[in-house]
Amino acid sequence: MKTRDPLELDFFDDESSAALDRRDFLKLSGGGIAVLFFIGDPRRLLARSRRRLPGGRQYPDDFNAYLLVGADGKVTCLTGKIEMGQGVITSLAQELADELDVSIDSVEMVMGDTDRCPWDMGTFGSLTTRFFGPALRAAGAEARAVLIKLAAERLGVPARQLVTERGKVMLKSDKKRAVSYASLARGKKITKRVKSKTLLKKAAEFKIIGRPVSRRDAHEKVTGQAKFAADMRLPGMLYARILRPTAHGSERTRLDTSGAGKIPGLRVIEDGDLVAVLHQDPGQADAGLDRIKADFDVPEATVDEKSIYDHLLKSAPAGQLAAHGGNLARGAKRSKTVIERTYLNAYVAHAPIETHSALAKVDGQKATIWASSQTPFRLKDEVAKALAIPEANVHVISPFVGGGFGGKSFNQQAVEAARLSHLTGKPVQVAWSRAEEFFYDTFRPAALVKIKAGLGADKKLVLWDYGVYFAGQRGSEQFYDIPNHRTRVFGNGWRGDKDVHPFATGAWRAPANNTNTFARESHIDALARAAGIDPLDFRLKSLRDKKMLGVLKAAADKFGWKKYDGQAGRGRGIALGIDSGTYVATIVEVEVDPRSGHVQVKRVVCAQDMGLCINPQGAKLQIEGCVTMGLGYALSEQVRFSGGEILDRNFDSYEIPKFSWLPEIETIVIDARDKPPQGGGEPAIITVGGAVANAVFDAVGRQVLELPMTPERVLAALGEDPAH
Repeated sequence: MKTRDPLELDFFDDESSAALDRRDFLKLSGGGIAVLFFIGDPRRLLARSRRRLPGGRQYPDDFNAYLLVGADGKVTCLTGKIEMGQGVITSLAQELADELDVSIDSVEMVMGDTDRCPWDMGTFGSLTTRFFGPALRAAGAEARAVLIKLAAERLGVPARQLVTERGKVMLKSDKKRAVSYASLARGKKITKRVKSKTLLKKAAEFKIIGRPVSRRDAHEKVTGQAKFAADMRLPGMLYARILRPTAHGSERTRLDTSGAGKIPGLRVIEDGDLVAVLHQDPGQADAGLDRIKADFDVPEATVDEKSIYDHLLKSAPAGQLAAHGGNLARGAKRSKTVIERTYLNAYVAHAPIETHSALAKVDGQKATIWASSQTPFRLKDEVAKALAIPEANVHVISPFVGGGFGGKSFNQQAVEAARLSHLTGKPVQVAWSRAEEFFYDTFRPAALVKIKAGLGADKKLVLWDYGVYFAGQRGSEQFYDIPNHRTRVFGNGWRGDKDVHPFATGAWRAPANNTNTFARESHIDALARAAGIDPLDFRLKSLRDKKMLGVLKAAADKFGWKKYDGQAGRGRGIALGIDSGTYVATIVEVEVDPRSGHVQVKRVVCAQDMGLCINPQGAKLQIEGCVTMGLGYALSEQVRFSGGEILDRNFDSYEIPKFSWLPEIETIVIDARDKPPQGGGEPAIITVGGAVANAVFDAVGRQVLELPMTPERVLAALGEDPAH
């Protein structure tokens, strides 16, 4: 029973739901001034041009998000995007408030509700700020233009004589002559679409964008008032516990549920592959599951965490060219020093604190689902298909999501809850245990990178031959000044590689880029050491990209690279990378115990150029979160397995970062307010592995070529020949 890749389904497959049509929208919105807008993601545009929905309907090209200025002066934004800790519930409100000239407190964000919000493909890839934000600002500007026009008619003056401030339109020359947005919207039913050339505010005009704003969900979350899917309760609700296989690929050969059936009030459901016990008391549901007797035929294990890399190399397809330039033979001829290495990383779990959870209420042909999901509209279609009911009858609500990182694009738990509610006629909650979360997680794929690079007689880079196996292309293209280079990708990450891995793999915060950045930046340090050049100086001489040079110099200055006074057992390391349009430079200091191999990260400086930064405080929090999570894949996180059997099922053996691990973290956000905004939820994590690896290299004089850099691997590296 091998799980499906969460992104294996095309984002735009024929079962995807359309947005609300105009008539449904007008019924829902009531009165006021509505502005419809469309988020033109290029992948979706391409797919829409060649696909249709059931019944011949086209993909939604009218709008897939909207804002409403109500008769009470409140501004509501309705979008299928969700909030999973990345802070967009705050930053999007900032953008809309600034463009409309209202207070941020007057903006309500309605997110991830498929009955109230138009269709959206999902929340992932650091796309929200880059693609949704500008469209939302344009909608705000369009609404402001409508309000000015209405005010000009009301006040009997030309529109050019009016300005907007604090939810009012007023005369430039006499601001006491003003009319509120509320009064202008009252009694109106105006629907507008964003024009292609809507004029946005310039950076110099910003009052809210670019300023630090505390998260709007902070109070709810720190006081425990925030509701996640597992917190939802309904009268008569049943808690479900589901029989799981012992390994991926196994088949059930025996089932005896008679013992569970003896528990008063407990229901046993057998429906094809779904075997579950349900009770109003979760403890009784647990007891019922314990009484089920089942046997499984488990295939013989042919691969584990040690042999996986040989397996991947043997299974690799032909490489696809991702980038190239010059001539490799010429580069090899010019090379006086050649270094060849293979870099490895293990499978890594998402390990969110909130496990996959859902509450489903199915009443005849109608279903309502509350789910921890990054893709509520995909879930809507999945439930409709599973229950054989019209997709219009499925209402999905995605409340706060307690961490997704790409792992909650897959909605198995919600479909299970819907099926069980349909079969029992009761509301059913499915909240995975930690063991289920680890078993059904779509792990970051194990991968390896092979690099052969050369230095010329002048100690400059002249050759770069790079091959990444099964991580994916993202972040693989190098940005150094190397005249003769080639980058090839073997296997396309997780999509299409499902038959290679013993279990499901999927997107994991900045997919592929953690692997590629670790390998590239480790190799750059190896070349710098071979050249006898300081790693900072080597990079400065090998870069032409002004943005990259900018973040590198900013981080080095903040760290005090030139003034660094190292101590025995301590080292410093640099790593650079680009993700989601954002440039990142990270410098770390570590302390390595040569007796135990333990690595303690003491200090981290991270600089990033993300274009226009909407909320500097939110950006700082995301950088700190990325650094913290990055310490896990760098130092401890790895999934142990035997064939399809997952051996790590909880945090007693799968070690995530602890508070005691945390270093001093210093953040720098480059002021680039005149540039388009870029992603901020993922970029800072990509450089953590490479920077820590290079700092360990500096501290002990040996490279650790496999992530995570466990004490055992550090000790093994210390016992190797330095030239190896």
